[in-house]
Amino acid sequence: MFLTSEQLDEITTFRHSLHRRPEISGEEVETASAVIDALRAVGADEVLTGIGGHGVAAIFSGREDGPSLMFRSELDALPIDEISDLPYRSEVPGKGHLCGHDGHTATLIALAKGLGERRPSRGRVVLMFQPSEENGVGAAAVVADAKFAAIRPDLVFSLHNFPGLPLGHSALREGPINCASRGLKIALTGKTAHASSPEEGTAPTFAVARLLEGLTALGRGMTVDEHFLQVTITYARLGERAFGISPGYAEVWATLRALSDDAMAELVTAAERLVHLEAEAAGLTVSIEYQDVFPQSSNAPQAVAELRKAMTDEGVSFDDGNGILPMRAGEDFGVFGRVAPSAMFFLGAGVNHPGLHNPDFDYPDPLIGIGAGVFMRTVRNILG
Repeated sequence: MFLTSEQLDEITTFRHSLHRRPEISGEEVETASAVIDALRAVGADEVLTGIGGHGVAAIFSGREDGPSLMFRSELDALPIDEISDLPYRSEVPGKGHLCGHDGHTATLIALAKGLGERRPSRGRVVLMFQPSEENGVGAAAVVADAKFAAIRPDLVFSLHNFPGLPLGHSALREGPINCASRGLKIALTGKTAHASSPEEGTAPTFAVARLLEGLTALGRGMTVDEHFLQVTITYARLGERAFGISPGYAEVWATLRALSDDAMAELVTAAERLVHLEAEAAGLTVSIEYQDVFPQSSNAPQAVAELRKAMTDEGVSFDDGNGILPMRAGEDFGVFGRVAPSAMFFLGAGVNHPGLHNPDFDYPDPLIGIGAGVFMRTVRNILG
């Protein structure tokens, strides 16, 4: 390990401080400030701020020209109450680092500490602390930011902790690793009437009932293969909380998932066709919105090969994630794969560890050193 136990203890304490003060997507002001202070303390050559919102990037340059490697972590927490008796549990009601982004960020701070003590021989390393991953807008905002042009990488790497895998064991494979995902919000508008005379209005009741079944039926099972499609109804609202009103308005929310972006486009077309058919049949006007849009995330062979070599050199056990990859869950890391060859590996948080987004989840501290070690070995193997 390139850091001493005392240095790792300091970075673990840094993670705990982030854990206490979680900030959700788009609100990562205090988190970004803490990261900026840590990066300047280790002597980064340049620290860029305000990228794609509250994003932060640190640059460590070698003496000679060479490729640019980017390592990405996330800054945001979740709008979920933490249930924990940890001494560093969330101090912010309704918000918690229950996906491990505090641990991912601490891992890059550990990498920054090592790079501050010994720069790469050539090229440069960019550490990208990305905002707003949980709502799917952060990576796209970072890439669209004019500041990103100055740090455009040749290879991009990331990690995500994975409850269910043995602690410290990794899953890594080429090709798809996360499905495309998006939230579909349907609003149906008719006309209210007295509940005793529903025929005088235009109620969305039966359209909603048919959509709940029809949208779900667009899915094709739970196994993530090339034919995988999934539609999950997440919310529905019909009318008002009153007995005297036949409803005139309804909403249906659903999450759409597909293995590829092309398959997602076909699923979107099918869902919208169904919605418009039901609305027309019931005499309703309809509006459709999309939120939390995540593209498919795929690992490029070149980037995977570098991570495999680094894990082997570091003595980190890994396999191809058969049975867990690709994940149904969305991940906006796929946006960076459109910029440069990229790869993410999944680092085991423990077989019986609470799941991601569970109220009792906490990032295992030993993963900080393991992840940072793999990343640093990747840097040394490519840039010296």
